[in-house]
Amino acid sequence: MAPTFELDPAITPALREGVLALWADVSNAGGSVGFVPPVTADDIRPELVKHFVALAEGRTRLLVGRDDEGAVAATAFLTYNTHRLMSHWVWLYTVMVHPRHQGKGYGRDLLAAAEDAAAGLDGIQAIRLTCRGGEGLEDFYASCGYKEVGRVPGAIRVAPGDERDDITMLLPLARTGD
Repeated sequence: MAPTFELDPAITPALREGVLALWADVSNAGGSVGFVPPVTADDIRPELVKHFVALAEGRTRLLVGRDDEGAVAATAFLTYNTHRLMSHWVWLYTVMVHPRHQGKGYGRDLLAAAEDAAAGLDGIQAIRLTCRGGEGLEDFYASCGYKEVGRVPGAIRVAPGDERDDITMLLPLARTGD
């Protein structure tokens, strides 16, 4: 069954713990979401707090996907670009699908929901994201309509001697009536 998505859900203790558990599970499964395994929820909590502060300040929007049991199964954070000359696009951060749901189309569903959410934001014409090279992520994003627009070789140090490219991807949003 496809996940159900909600933009800007109420931030409840259950949601916070669900996102935290998702982030830890994705990280420990080798997901490229800012940490390398092994990590605990306590390792991730400070970063999640930063995301929630940005939500409270209106700089970021949270998209949550829930599985058929209502558990947090996927997330993405849409963050406004605050530079006055670049306010027509948003960043997509911390794009995650729980490992138990990978291979079921949840990633494509999440990106489609993020595209719909961004298209509904006033003045937003594109989504940018970055991904870690060496994982095939750029191929997945390309298959969802994103185009590679930049690459910095070796910019991400996963471990000493294990540097990965930092890849920037862009998805222009379809505009009607422009």
